[in-house]
Formats: sequence, C-alpha cells, structure tokens
Amino acid sequence: MDSTSENKGISKIKANLTKPNTLKNIAGLIIGAIGGFIYYKTIGCTSGGCAITSNPYMSILWGGVMGYLLADIFKIKDKTSPSLNQEEEV
Repeated sequence: MDSTSENKGISKIKANLTKPNTLKNIAGLIIGAIGGFIYYKTIGCTSGGCAITSNPYMSILWGGVMGYLLADIFKIKDKTSPSLNQEEEV
C-alpha cells in the first residue's frame, strides 16, 4: 500500500471524526462513562450481588453505552447554503 492511499484513508477518518454528530456522540459516550463511574462510587452495590453496579468496569461500560445512545437520539442538521434552499422552493 502506498503513502497516498494511506493519507486518503486517514483524511477520511479525520473528516468523519470532526463531523458535529460524531463529536456529539463521542461527548455523550465520555459523559456517560463518567456518570457510570460516579454511580458506582456513590450508589454501587457492595454485596456483589448486582451485576452492573458491583463492578466499576461494568458501570463505566453501561454508562458509556447509555450516554452514547442518549446523545444519538438528537441529530444535528447540516447547514445548507441559502442558494440551494431558494432553488428547491421554485
């Protein structure tokens, strides 16, 4: 594989990661993971009988998944140029 095709692949990944919806979903994942850890520390199950809250890794994982899914519900619309909107109305 030559360097130009690798650069194209990397530039595609960078372009996808900088889209507003992707950044929003990543932020939701991080905030959810932090929330899962806080839930484990404050409310977590000490007896070990709770499958999710007795293990910090499971709490962080589930918190991250819930944060991602919650953030993914809301979509950010792409801005279009005014000339395109005017052409559609005609």
